[in-house]
Amino acid sequence: MLVAVFLSCEKDDLVDGGRPSIDYVRVTTPELSDSLLVSAFQGSLIAIIGNNLGGTVEIWFNDLMADLNPVYVTDQSILVSVPSDVPTEVTNQIRLEFADGNNLTYAFEVDISEPEVNSMKSEYVFAGEVATIYGNYFYEPITVTFSGGLEGEVLPMTTADGQTLRVVVPEGAQAGPITVSTNFGTTESDFWFRDDRNIILSSDPFTGWWNVDYVVEPSEVGPGDPASISGNYIRVNKMIGAWEWTEVAGGAADAVGEVSRNFPDDAIQNPRDYYLKFEVNTVKPYNNNIVRFNFGLPSEVNEAYFWQPPYDSQGEWETVAIPLEQVFSAYSDQGVTPVVLDEGYWTRILIFGGNALDADISFDNFRVVPKTLD
Repeated sequence: MLVAVFLSCEKDDLVDGGRPSIDYVRVTTPELSDSLLVSAFQGSLIAIIGNNLGGTVEIWFNDLMADLNPVYVTDQSILVSVPSDVPTEVTNQIRLEFADGNNLTYAFEVDISEPEVNSMKSEYVFAGEVATIYGNYFYEPITVTFSGGLEGEVLPMTTADGQTLRVVVPEGAQAGPITVSTNFGTTESDFWFRDDRNIILSSDPFTGWWNVDYVVEPSEVGPGDPASISGNYIRVNKMIGAWEWTEVAGGAADAVGEVSRNFPDDAIQNPRDYYLKFEVNTVKPYNNNIVRFNFGLPSEVNEAYFWQPPYDSQGEWETVAIPLEQVFSAYSDQGVTPVVLDEGYWTRILIFGGNALDADISFDNFRVVPKTLD
């Protein structure tokens, strides 16, 4: 009788007679502890607040079991991260399983992220060939739509991280943003496929002081040569000695011509909002020397922006995106501040450095483009 009375009194002392309950879910940041949640994104760390929760052995979000560390389980709270995987069955509930076999459910939604579209391996890809898109939250089923409204054939994923898409470019795809759609949302890219905006150095046709011998026309491309991705391109295929001055392309504004005026005024004034982009193809690795860029300048600056090695595209065209503020910061270090010029800008690609380079490197489509869509 004494034991029965003791156990009865102990149970009566527990909140709700020892029955588990959830009062609310909140964020884990101490200064935001009063921020209550009815949903959270994948991978988010949350705090489940209630009573008599110490016997929890499993926590499920929809049909996915979370990783549960017993250290973070107490009678009054549980810290747990929402699973990062995508559920097959969506119940919009948290389910707690207890050591005694009972369970408890609580209404809670997991926000599945819409696709995140960051970049392409190369923004110039022919119809019928495979384009590679980098981002996140690429959850099947997926559609990729090119400007002009044409869908590409999405190939099976080779990784399970949901961060890389491979898609066959459809015939008739136009220059412009691409759109990636899943069951959880639709995202339009900030970058353009076959981006032809604000070209500031082009070999279509060749202009400038140097060096017409580096210009490759499509009819001149042979087996083993880089493919022509948009008309002519620039190719430097020779041994360059240490401190050998190799001017590849460019010149003063009046020599480069109209293309030198394509540098946007807003990019001169707000470089943080823009990228310097170009396509590059290294048949041999760019592993020595220095490639120096002059773009958007009133006159030549020999110690301008250094595009440093190493870089190796292994014989494939790739798109390089350099934040324009990095380029302008290098100019500033030389005491030069770009200003808006109606007559155009000094332009140059110069290879000059203290180490020899066995070069086979090609360039195309130098452009200055916004980081985000308007």
